[in-house]
Amino acid sequence: GQEGKMPPRRVDAVSEAAGILECFAAATATNEPRTAPARSPPLPLPRAPPPNSWSQLARPTAASVCSIGREGAVKTTPDPTKDYTAISRRTLIRTWGPAAIAGLALGGTGFALHGRQGRHQPPLPDSALPLTDWRMDANDRRLAIAGDGGPVENLRRALGAMGGIEAFVKPGEKVAIKPNCAWDRRPQQAANTNPELVAELVRLCLAAGASKVTVLDNSCHDPGRAFDRSGIAAAVKEVGGVCAHQNNVSTEVRNLGGTVLGSWEVLRPIVEADRVINVPIVKHHSLSRVTVGMKNWMGAIVGSRPNLHQRLAQACAELGDAFRPTLTVIDATRILTGGGPTGGSLAQVKNTDLLAVATDPVAADAWGASLLGVEPQDMPLLAIAERLGVGAVAWRSVEIGVEP
Repeated sequence: GQEGKMPPRRVDAVSEAAGILECFAAATATNEPRTAPARSPPLPLPRAPPPNSWSQLARPTAASVCSIGREGAVKTTPDPTKDYTAISRRTLIRTWGPAAIAGLALGGTGFALHGRQGRHQPPLPDSALPLTDWRMDANDRRLAIAGDGGPVENLRRALGAMGGIEAFVKPGEKVAIKPNCAWDRRPQQAANTNPELVAELVRLCLAAGASKVTVLDNSCHDPGRAFDRSGIAAAVKEVGGVCAHQNNVSTEVRNLGGTVLGSWEVLRPIVEADRVINVPIVKHHSLSRVTVGMKNWMGAIVGSRPNLHQRLAQACAELGDAFRPTLTVIDATRILTGGGPTGGSLAQVKNTDLLAVATDPVAADAWGASLLGVEPQDMPLLAIAERLGVGAVAWRSVEIGVEP
């Protein structure tokens, strides 16, 4: 090609390295005091990539890769003048590889890399059963949006437009609610789902006759701290629900299908539930640009999740195909406009006071992305999920009216 032309984008390679670095930083970003680990022999510094017209990636430093603030936030500081996607795998490994390896050695985090399909090593049996389809009606594709009333009132109005919670939860049923509760963050930081919203959903399900309501997540930060500091643990307990996470419940292997996923361990309360409600928050994400509902299912599985970042859009679309919830409730009370998914800075939080209830997960994600100014064509996840039959990208085509 001509001098100065960019080569084809190599998003897969960047996602692979960035996913490992992000998950390592999240796993080590806590507010707890730490003892110094045993010193490892020094590793060789990465050599600069050979000069050419497009491979201009700056050598990573402690400041440019990530920094961990007082609140435990992982703050990325990329150079906005660089195109980090336009690098070859060889350059990526030579430049970033030693830094990633050094971080793993110093942190003592045992991330085992295995297979490009993001499976465990050895692979779990593909003979495992698939997940239950928790939808009331596979042909029901609706989206109800409410705003300006706070999380509780917005939920009441949006659910009312859908027929009320009684249309989705029946007496005696066990309900699993999957918020985003991955991070050791306060509600005001918009990294986790609003605790008032989660508690109101629990209360409504119990009022509809649910025998048990479990709120669960496989948190990236320490789960006890994440549930406590987010306010979700106290709010759920107050209304009679139960909180569960990877440290206090078992898992069950399920075949999630797809070309990337295969079989994974799934948190048991989801496997055993009669109804499942996905309750994500709208956030910026450093790899996928936006994280809403389908990516929120990452917190339902247990295993080497960093490997799924190698083909993130495909993996999240397949998660949306495997997990077919009864409802998706999108929390946009506050949205995180940058620094995601961990957040930390209040300057990156926007108060929008919106909420959507949907039976179409793709429409729900597309609506959430629109709040951050991201068009559907800029999120490959949406197009892949639509091709898989998960839902419709054109969210306005399934939107229904909401009473004031």
